[in-house]
Amino acid sequence: MDAQQLQSFVMVLELGSLSDAARKLGVTPAAVAARIRTLEDEIGASLVKRTGRYVKPTMAGINILERSRGLLRDMRDLRVAANTEGSLGELRLGVFPSAMTSLLPRVLQRLYRKQPDLKILVTSGTSLELSCKVGDGTLDASVVVEPQYPIPKSCEWSELVAEPLVLVVPAALAKADPHHLLTSEPFIRYDRQLLGGQLAERYLRQHGISPADRVELDSVMAIAALVDLGLGVALLPDWAPLWHAGLAIARIALPHRPPTRRVGLIWALHGPRAALAEAFFAEARAAVRRPRKADTTRKH
Repeated sequence: MDAQQLQSFVMVLELGSLSDAARKLGVTPAAVAARIRTLEDEIGASLVKRTGRYVKPTMAGINILERSRGLLRDMRDLRVAANTEGSLGELRLGVFPSAMTSLLPRVLQRLYRKQPDLKILVTSGTSLELSCKVGDGTLDASVVVEPQYPIPKSCEWSELVAEPLVLVVPAALAKADPHHLLTSEPFIRYDRQLLGGQLAERYLRQHGISPADRVELDSVMAIAALVDLGLGVALLPDWAPLWHAGLAIARIALPHRPPTRRVGLIWALHGPRAALAEAFFAEARAAVRRPRKADTTRKH
């Protein structure tokens, strides 16, 4: 049994696909399958099974999955502990794209005032990908949208900021009724593969609204730029940088308790950099508590 076999086993189950795991690992699907077969031979039990196009764990696979993640974390921590050149002061951090330009710079500014010698290696990706990397030990912590599944017991997630869904409109429409705009104006949709887009879709369905879709994008700022040009309206999380980007847009609060996107930090509770992750969280929480400047908002 070696790290490659365990890593392949864990990644296949997290992604549900041999081919997807192979792309992430930079090897062929046949190599991934061979590693898992070797692991099964050594353990003496079948660990995965195919269900149509997907790969799922057997009961034996479920039983050893969390322990396999723990072993991978322990192996990485051994490498860190053996390094004599101070890598214990190195935080491996994941950040989902929109937080890269909004939250991360403010937090790093605060953190480096207190720990100027700290080294941080930053990785970008989707919240799901980054959460999985914290779970398997590839990353120490990640700024992500709240995971929509139970996180591993070895990890902690804490909220930094709550962003309720709002209707983003051209400034000239700031006084209009939000539901009327959703049915009368072209709709610029936030990607439904992302949680923010899923929240928007849920709100529309709950209120029986079928907007006239014009385009679907995965970038909040790109959507806001289209709204600024008068190309439609959009349902987006109330993301602070939108209101300081110099765009002629306004936000209208939605009625009936709209859903909220919650952004926070997930980190590994154990290991040599847990204290660094907690220090990062403390500075991030302090950064987001700073008061925002006034912006154009109509309360409904």
